[in-house]
Amino acid sequence: MEDKIRVLVPEKDVDAKIAELGKKISEDYAGRQVHLVCVLKGGVFFMCELAKRITVPVTMDFMSVSSYGAGTESSGVVKIVKDLDQPLDGKDVLIVEDIVDSGRTLGYLMEILRKRNPKSLHLCTLLDKPERRVTDVKVDYTGFNIPDEFVVGYGLDYDQKYRNLPYIGIVELGK
Repeated sequence: MEDKIRVLVPEKDVDAKIAELGKKISEDYAGRQVHLVCVLKGGVFFMCELAKRITVPVTMDFMSVSSYGAGTESSGVVKIVKDLDQPLDGKDVLIVEDIVDSGRTLGYLMEILRKRNPKSLHLCTLLDKPERRVTDVKVDYTGFNIPDEFVVGYGLDYDQKYRNLPYIGIVELGK
């Protein structure tokens, strides 16, 4: 049986929101350089598009943090799979994430990164599910607040599939 995917946020709306976020970030970081930290794998699509729309100088680094197995529910156990290549000392750091759900992963990640002495540390997410939050995480830049549905596309996956969809969709498994 094939999975059915229903469009939640069309591609044109995703593009418009990323442009809006890029403009706001550019204004907020005017006269400074922003160091984007992409949370892999899902965040890479969003970060690349966002970086193209930021007009201040940008540097980038990547890390992989996991709290999911092959399923659709967070395990609650966070592990760093790939750490950053560059130090954060004195940098204006913006974590770029595809989705903030329970907040466990981002809460843990932000705690670790704060200890690395960035000048500032903020969070930007394409998608937010605030009603699912179990760990208090301050999101500074939010693309869309979405309902408690399992979503794919624009970097988000289900068992490593559907990351390449140019929109945000809701998976209806085996339908």
